[in-house]
Amino acid sequence: MTSVFNNLIVVGASRGVGAAVSEHLISRSNRLITVSRSASAVGEWVKADISTKQGIEIVSDAVGDRLLDGLLFMGGTWENQAFTKNYSFEKCSDEEIENVLLVNLLAPIRLTKSLLPALRKSSNPKIIFMGALSGLDNFPAREVANSASKFGLRGAVHALREELREDRIAVTVINPGNIATSEVLSDLREAGKSEENAIPLQDLLQVIDCVLSLSRSTCIKEIQIPAMSGEGA
Repeated sequence: MTSVFNNLIVVGASRGVGAAVSEHLISRSNRLITVSRSASAVGEWVKADISTKQGIEIVSDAVGDRLLDGLLFMGGTWENQAFTKNYSFEKCSDEEIENVLLVNLLAPIRLTKSLLPALRKSSNPKIIFMGALSGLDNFPAREVANSASKFGLRGAVHALREELREDRIAVTVINPGNIATSEVLSDLREAGKSEENAIPLQDLLQVIDCVLSLSRSTCIKEIQIPAMSGEGA
């Protein structure tokens, strides 16, 4: 049976994975709040820069005193020319490095803290973070700030799970490889790589459905999803 939710939030909803997740969940949520800096095509769009404390407050105010069934943090950023041969750590500005850490690590922590009262009101609350294979040990990633942020996110998720155990709020991090969004497929073609290096978007959506469908008695801690023909498999 397909679950129907009272209120869900998807962060990073204007493009890529976040947009796909929002489109997938819109028919199953009485109220879907989509958070991004640029306009989202679905749901109740909240314009917010979650790298700032003001942006976190805007999202928290949008939820208000309602219960929240799920926080899905699908947003993220990385350095200029990341994942290409042209990437250079030395050429990354301090501002660029700081922004990656703000968006990928501090923002999820701050937003989770601000939304805990709403999550506690749900009968089956879920928090899902989008990590990356680059946050795993021994993965051959060169992007320093992005890798550091994904390692840090995993650490925060594991700590949150212990902190929120008594509240029975399930906290999950999904660590995928390349996901077959239109942007990623375009990048793969430009690099002369096969689309088989990317995970079908529908597969990722099914994983998210599985996490959301579980009872409050169960928590999936962490999921690694490499493409069969990609790095990390």
